[in-house]
Amino acid sequence: MEIYKNEKRKHYLEQHSITHLFSFPIEECIEVHEYKHGEWIIKEGMRPDYLFYVVEGKAKIYVTHHNGKVSLINFIHAKDYFGEMELLNEVYYTKGIQTSTRTVCFAFPFHRCRAQMLEDPLFLRGLTKFLSEKATKMAAKSSQSLAFPLEIRLADFILQTSDEGVYKEKHVIVCDFLGVSYRHLLYVFAQFCDKGYLQKEGRYYRIQQYDSLYELAGMLGNK
Repeated sequence: MEIYKNEKRKHYLEQHSITHLFSFPIEECIEVHEYKHGEWIIKEGMRPDYLFYVVEGKAKIYVTHHNGKVSLINFIHAKDYFGEMELLNEVYYTKGIQTSTRTVCFAFPFHRCRAQMLEDPLFLRGLTKFLSEKATKMAAKSSQSLAFPLEIRLADFILQTSDEGVYKEKHVIVCDFLGVSYRHLLYVFAQFCDKGYLQKEGRYYRIQQYDSLYELAGMLGNK
């Protein structure tokens, strides 16, 4: 993880200004963090000390169950918050968060600006809207496995998790997330390769036809 300083920090604060989301001068306490592909922003069991706002990149939220099984439970994109439950409560909620791509976040240290954020009606209205949209999307995901065929859901998953056109996710995690069998997943990947959407490169896949995948994923209503 790299913390931007001086001109580099100033550049990101100006280019991705979020002053309109707050009633107080938030820039005074913002740290700008960069994480490499595959880096853990938050590890399970470690309570975060920041509220994060994603400026660039993508990340995934994982949870490890009591039996040791690891499940992917959600995605994080640009303009998403995470660590918001720890901001609002003293209880630890956030699971393991790992980047899918190079990711840049604005990090708000709790010890410096928690009190001001919790008393800021403008920020709290925006956070409430974000949380309601997040809950709606999670509810919609739970019904998609019955409403849409795997081809559509897999296209969306590939687009959400690929980095610079390369898809590297483990099949067992994908099967669990999408609720499908290993054999069915491999069959659809083979179809995508036959149609020219993807090209297999060793253990990974390279996207060849973004438009075709976006067209499929668009049927979910997420794009």
